[in-house]
Parts: sequence; C-alpha cells; structure tokens
Amino acid sequence: MKIKKADFVKSAVYEKDYPEQLDKMEFAFVGRSNVGKSSLINSLTSRLKLARTSKTPGRTQLINYFLINDEFYIVDLPGYGFAKVPKEMKKQWGQTMERYIASKRKKLVFVLLDIRRVPSDEDIEMLEWLEYNDMDYKIIFTKIDKLSNNERAKQLKAIKTRLVFDNEDVFFHSSLTNKGRDEILNFMEEKLNN
Repeated sequence: MKIKKADFVKSAVYEKDYPEQLDKMEFAFVGRSNVGKSSLINSLTSRLKLARTSKTPGRTQLINYFLINDEFYIVDLPGYGFAKVPKEMKKQWGQTMERYIASKRKKLVFVLLDIRRVPSDEDIEMLEWLEYNDMDYKIIFTKIDKLSNNERAKQLKAIKTRLVFDNEDVFFHSSLTNKGRDEILNFMEEKLNN
C-alpha cells in the first residue's frame, strides 16, 4: 500500500468526540511511553512531522486520529507506563485508552514493544487485556536499528522468556531506516481488503 495522503483529523478523549466511523477498519497504535508510536506513524506515512514526536515520555495524552488516503484512520493512543506523571493522570490515560479499545469501532491494535527491553508487566497486561477482550492485534518490535543482528537474536531469546510468539507473527521496524515499513503497510492493506 502507498500512503499518498495523511491528515491529522482531531484529538479525543470520549467516544462521543471520536470522528465519524468510516466503513474501513482503523489501525490503533499502543505501547509504553517513548516506544516510538509517533515515529512509526511518521515512518508509515512518510511524513516527518505528522504525529508529534518528543524525547519526553508521556507526550501523547489524547487519542489522535489521522485520516489516511481519505479512506481509513490511523489512531495514536496515549503511552502507558510513564513513571513521572501523577497517579490520577495515569488513571485518566488508562481510561481514555480502555474506552477506545472497548468501543465498537472496527479496529486492529498494533502493540509496540521496544526490542531493547524485556516486556514490562504493563506490556503483558496490555496483551492479556486485548486477548481477554478478543481484540485483533499484532506486535511490532521498534528501534531494531539500535541492536546488531547478534544482539537482536540474544534479546529475542530474553523477550521470549516473558512472551510466546513466532518471529513470523510479529513485525520488526526501524523509524531511522524505515526497515519493516513495507511489511506493515502490506499487512494493513490486506486487512483493509478483507
């Protein structure tokens, strides 16, 4: 799939504020703060500043909707697991995310995991919660350019002590080199055409 057009539509917290549902599936991106959600969205759309990136974790606090090729949405969800925010704010972000995931919108959730880190309890909880809610999801390992092939193999072994998956069932992506972008876009296209 080629993304020719990508526009920010709106930010929302409550379902009543979500943009009107389109007849196509939407793709939501979720993961820990600073896992690279905005960078991934910018890589997929080939737009450097479509989604705001920041060195400061916890910047995305709302649900951000981007209209792609005038036919479907990419949805940037708030990051989780950022320690330096008040408990009350964390709780609100969690509720914002839960509302979206529990909504009846036709969606696939991409769960982003930093390949350099063994999944946290919060990552595992997110995956279990998606499973429990019978949600369609896929894992994307981000920041793969930060490790050599050797380090990556070692790290995947460590990750598999917490998470069961086959390498063919997950995606690997680098926002720096755009490695893995085409595979993700092709998968999205397949989903849209089903």
